[in-house]
Amino acid sequence: MFFPVAEVTVQPWLPPLVAFGISFFTSMGGVSGAFLILPFQVSCLGFDSPSVSATNHIFNIVAIPSGVYRYIREGRMVWPLTWAVIIGTLPGVLIGAIVRIKYLPDPTVFKRFAAVVLLYIGFRLVKDLLRQAPLPAGKIPRRPTAGTGTVTSTHFSWKKLGFTYDEVSYQAPTLSILALSAIVGIIGGVYGIGGGAIIAPFFVSFFGLPVYTVAGAALMGTMLTSVAGVSFFQIMAPFYPAMAIAPDWRLGLLFGLGGFAGMYCGARLQKFVPARLIKSILSFCILYTGLHYLGLF
Repeated sequence: MFFPVAEVTVQPWLPPLVAFGISFFTSMGGVSGAFLILPFQVSCLGFDSPSVSATNHIFNIVAIPSGVYRYIREGRMVWPLTWAVIIGTLPGVLIGAIVRIKYLPDPTVFKRFAAVVLLYIGFRLVKDLLRQAPLPAGKIPRRPTAGTGTVTSTHFSWKKLGFTYDEVSYQAPTLSILALSAIVGIIGGVYGIGGGAIIAPFFVSFFGLPVYTVAGAALMGTMLTSVAGVSFFQIMAPFYPAMAIAPDWRLGLLFGLGGFAGMYCGARLQKFVPARLIKSILSFCILYTGLHYLGLF
């Protein structure tokens, strides 16, 4: 099957299959899988124009609702954290889209940029895995090995947001989350992953929040900012007629359908999987992709 925007030929069953396998595991950590779908398109399909970033946004829009639905249904959506992510990443993802079009159209330069981002996140996760972080003040000295509880929001202001999960209290500075979300939004806008997708490892590493509670917020932020991202790429396409900028809707939908099923299954099974295993899977995927972009694999 030929996809004219991407200028690639691929069997129609392959994108959904790849997306299902990736999304099943990554959705457990609040990551849509778009950060791995993109290198598959670039390295395996040869789709490396700025349009690939826009196509990745299509994948997010189609795939993520199933995972978000599971987290909402099971009471594991931290709404204050979700809104902070959306408010912070939305302007950032639009800035990132401009940077991608104007300054990073060359696929070689883009790969190096992506490698730096992914390796930094990956090493942060590995560092978190190798040490036993001390409990912040106010927390009960107990951590569940699997996500069995529900979330209850306790407070939300410009200074701090807080919630309880499985009888443990957590809180984080709201302004810091907004600032971090804006920075990550720019990176995500360039990379084509919405911004919310790569913020989950930051929440786990920097703020010490449990992976079971950040997953839903990160996925919801990714979905809504991806809507803004793909809209922006589509609007800007007529102004750059010599460059492929608009998304390949058919290819994006095929990836999205596989991701939709994979995220639902991953979100459904997340609470039965130890947090350390989820972090390990994310770390491996992120580091492998970053090193591959540098030509080391």
